[in-house]
Amino acid sequence: MNKLFTINSLSRFNTVIQSNRKLCLSATKYSETGQNVEPTILVEKDANVTLIGINREQQRNSIDAATAEKLGEAINQFESDDSSPVGVLYGVGGSFSAGYDLKELEAEAQQGSLNFLLRHEGSVGPTRRHLRKPIVCGISGFCVASGLELALLCDLRVMEDTAVLGFFNRRLGVPMSDGGTVRLAAAVGYSNAVDIIETGRRVYAREALRIGLVNRIVATGTALGQAVNLAFSIAKFPISSLQHDRNALLDNANVYARPGFYRAVNNEIMSVSAALLADMQEGVKRFKTSAEIKGPKTDAWHIKEKSIPDWEKAEIEIEQQNKDKTNLN
Repeated sequence: MNKLFTINSLSRFNTVIQSNRKLCLSATKYSETGQNVEPTILVEKDANVTLIGINREQQRNSIDAATAEKLGEAINQFESDDSSPVGVLYGVGGSFSAGYDLKELEAEAQQGSLNFLLRHEGSVGPTRRHLRKPIVCGISGFCVASGLELALLCDLRVMEDTAVLGFFNRRLGVPMSDGGTVRLAAAVGYSNAVDIIETGRRVYAREALRIGLVNRIVATGTALGQAVNLAFSIAKFPISSLQHDRNALLDNANVYARPGFYRAVNNEIMSVSAALLADMQEGVKRFKTSAEIKGPKTDAWHIKEKSIPDWEKAEIEIEQQNKDKTNLN
């Protein structure tokens, strides 16, 4: 059962948000042009839980090479911190992550380069290995393409009811390269994985929960708070036995077995061909010029009009007529 977001937790969450804002200001750096540059990765601790935030709001938290490197460093620091047994990964500003940065992807495609696929730990973070500690993912807005692969890296996923998942990279001709083909099939089964990967369609919250792609559905705007709550519910347990059982699960559970996992991840990136590069170049051009794909939005902040059946409309009309007659009398 979902743990309720209590008043104490809400107070603690507000403190975390305020701390994150302070961190954003204190960590501000100056570029060579003298302009303020916000950090693309935010790191904060709430008691013994480490919060890691992707902070490229204007780019819907898409991840370029520099951000991927900083994310890897933040996760490595969390894993080496003995005082923090559980982490939370989230996106700042309404979306978790739109995947790999399109501008950088376009530049790679124009150069005929696939270097972003061949980075040692992964194109958007340390996705080609198992995490050494549990991380809970808070999903809001769009969590698509390699952003979804990043979410699959986490142990548990908390998804807002208006968020959207999917491998939208299908329409660009960009291959999955961050362990998604391995982790998705392990999470939802072969048939569901094939459907999601081959169609590149949207996956909404109810279906995601039903097939095991996420672990919790929460109200819009509460993913981070509920993810923090879930992290605290795990962090309260003796960590040695928890880590023992988690490692045993990774060693024994189907494709998550370590030798098989690394072999599968290598297969994912080593079968790249010249034809795939051509598809990617064409796909990026098509993406930039397609009005259908530009600027997709979730309905997170839209008020949905309630649909009323015909019989109920008739009843309302009769009731209104009777009310009018009464007023005339």
